[in-house]
Amino acid sequence: MSSDTLAKIPAASEIPEPADVPRIVPQRRYGQWAAAVVVLALLGFAVNSVLRNRAFQWDVVADHFTSDSVLRGLWLTLWLTAVVMVLGFALGTLLAAFRLSANPVLRAVGRGYVWLFRSIPILVQLLLWFNIGALYPQVFGVRTVNLLSPVAVAIIGLTLHEAAYAAEIVRGGILSVDRGQIEAAQALGLSRWRRWRRIVLPQAMRAIVPPAGNMLIGTLKGTSIVSVIAVDDLLFSTQLIYHRTYQVIPLLMVATLWYAVVTSLLGIGQHYVEKHYARGTENAR
Repeated sequence: MSSDTLAKIPAASEIPEPADVPRIVPQRRYGQWAAAVVVLALLGFAVNSVLRNRAFQWDVVADHFTSDSVLRGLWLTLWLTAVVMVLGFALGTLLAAFRLSANPVLRAVGRGYVWLFRSIPILVQLLLWFNIGALYPQVFGVRTVNLLSPVAVAIIGLTLHEAAYAAEIVRGGILSVDRGQIEAAQALGLSRWRRWRRIVLPQAMRAIVPPAGNMLIGTLKGTSIVSVIAVDDLLFSTQLIYHRTYQVIPLLMVATLWYAVVTSLLGIGQHYVEKHYARGTENAR
């Protein structure tokens, strides 16, 4: 093409737009902006009322937030949560294996356990274990009241309760793995252990981690119920203080803030664990 021909071609900015081409105008979302303003105004009003309400006694909250008794209660709450989660998932995995077994007796035992412990409220379970001495005064020649301390009762009651839910979480995760991939691994000659370790578990964890993380946070908050059997956890520690000082609201705020801090940290950890197991999928973000 000659230079004269190129000179006759108009530039893109010189080409007139057709008169019938509609102009794109961004949609005006007045309703969304109005709703956002209202929500922010209400949120600001709520925060201001909490911060400026003298009944909360924020100076008392600050004094007790890192007191020795509160920190000891926090440590027991964290320890109890960790022990219950480990034991609960160990027992829950065994129950999940029972429910997936080809043996009808094991399936019935697993199904019956899950039904029973999901049917009884956790508070009722704790009170039953706490008063187990009324049914069995002695076990192996030892008085039951001497054998089971309040902390032991809390561990037993919470573990048996959480195991029922952990069993369903693990079973659902295993069932989420495509059967065709397991059959392909069998065709390649992989051993049963390698199939579980390299094929089933990595994919099952994608379905297990989110509800397991929620269960961990729920267990942390659920440990507060052990205060009814005089376990010196975070809530019970604050209760001991306000029974002495009658500063109920600020001490409850101490417990509330600590629960909020710990659950927030657990939520962040859950996010990164989910991200790790979601690698290579569209949900990895």
